[in-house]
Amino acid sequence: MTDIERASPPSRKRILVVDDSSLVRLYYRDTLEKAGFEVEQAINGIEAMEKVLAQPFDLAIVDVNMPRMDGRETLKAVKTDPALRHIPVIVLTTSEAEEDVTRAYGLGVSSFVVKPDSFDRLVAVVRSIGTYWLDVVTLPADLGA
Repeated sequence: MTDIERASPPSRKRILVVDDSSLVRLYYRDTLEKAGFEVEQAINGIEAMEKVLAQPFDLAIVDVNMPRMDGRETLKAVKTDPALRHIPVIVLTTSEAEEDVTRAYGLGVSSFVVKPDSFDRLVAVVRSIGTYWLDVVTLPADLGA
């Protein structure tokens, strides 16, 4: 057996999807899993924070408008925690409000994306987010450790 054969396979990149719509979460999960990513889901920011504090994620995709703890609060909580702020957070939302865009970037969002109107375009956008942030971009290793 060669060294290459003995090497453990690379771990799948982990994405946390945070959206209060079960249908949207299903679309995201299916799209990202087909692209080879491991996907965990949360229905609001409170659940998302519990998950990111319990296990590491390589990327988070967060909606803005959610009950209990919205995407703005979630983004702020992640980006102000030294152990979590290295996680790229993408806001993917129906909001086109300039105040949401400005506030998100002020809080340290990695990208702000408005959800497309069509299902096919939404799938393409979600796939490209996963591919770009986890296959194209070089992120620091163990920055949060």
